Amino acid sequence: MMFVLALLSCLVWLYLLTARGGFWRAADRDSLSSNTIAAASPLALPSVCVVIPARNEAETIGMTVGSLLKQDYPGALAVLVVDDHSSDGTASLARTAAIAAGAAARFSTLSAPALAPGWTGKLWALQHGLGHVSASPSPPDYVLFTDADIVHAADSVRALVTRASRDGTILISLMARLHCETLAERAMMPAFIFFFQMLYPFAWVASPARRIAAAAGGCMLVHRASLESAGGFEPIRNELIDDCALARLLKPHGRIWLGLTERVSSVRVYASLRDIRSMVVRSAYAQLQFSPWWLGLTAAAMTITYIVPPAVTLFGSGAPRVIAALAWMLMALALQPTLRFYAVGRAWGLALPFIAAFYLVLTLESAYRHRRGVGGEWKGRVHCGVSK
Repeated sequence: MMFVLALLSCLVWLYLLTARGGFWRAADRDSLSSNTIAAASPLALPSVCVVIPARNEAETIGMTVGSLLKQDYPGALAVLVVDDHSSDGTASLARTAAIAAGAAARFSTLSAPALAPGWTGKLWALQHGLGHVSASPSPPDYVLFTDADIVHAADSVRALVTRASRDGTILISLMARLHCETLAERAMMPAFIFFFQMLYPFAWVASPARRIAAAAGGCMLVHRASLESAGGFEPIRNELIDDCALARLLKPHGRIWLGLTERVSSVRVYASLRDIRSMVVRSAYAQLQFSPWWLGLTAAAMTITYIVPPAVTLFGSGAPRVIAALAWMLMALALQPTLRFYAVGRAWGLALPFIAAFYLVLTLESAYRHRRGVGGEWKGRVHCGVSK
């Protein structure tokens, strides 16, 4: 039995390395240089409105708004903060940041109405923001949906629009570079991005021949008319993982693209494993469609893929031990490109089995909280979804 498990684990890693869209290379990146952007930018730059849903984001909203209003974008650019019933002065701090940037004329705030039944809070705020900008006398060509903890480099919007115009893409999403300075972040965040790329290989996301679709909610540039043709956010109104739901909605309507970037970064700090636990537990079970069957299959798959190699290596002998050690080595090597991207030591690759075990425990906790009716909690709201 030990031999079979070790061999199965090794075969899984050979498949992942050779036939899963090359996800582990972390090669799909927003790598346009400033000179390339300037040369490739269309003469008539399309108009863009940035929509930021914000609920009690006083700590970071000023940095986000300031970075967006200081863009070097030559076209029409406006920023709208949709205040989702904040109680910490989020909207006021956003206005202060706009004034400090000398761009108050291009900034506005909007209060989201009371949450409608059947909607998640963020999607309700996004829908309200989309409706507002679409009803304006001159609706923007593109809407950039970004989170209130995301900071953009000065050429971020121009790079996004350049790629969209060049490739005819209706959704471009950048995986914001996560904060990775505390010990907990250095241990967990590169693996988090690695798992996301494994689940949604970015090359497959961009391929029209593949049904797989994904996006990263921190930065999504969307062609407004295409989104409205797809029904806006109403068709996905109750989704907890809203970014990937939006990608699934839009992919049948045109090209989409997802990549890593250093132009866009999150300033949200996860000081401890407890903070990361709260982030993962909120939506892990939703990723499995609230299905006990998918939960069981996922637990079995993660055990074979991540836990068997070190277990057999440390406690087995003979051929099973050699095969398991090979699987562990392949696993550690696969994580290296993501570790380099985050400037984290290579030795963390050997810790991937234990990091994966931690994420598995959090996924099980997410399912447990859902069963108790307290799943999907975010800043005072609970959204449990629907079990399959």
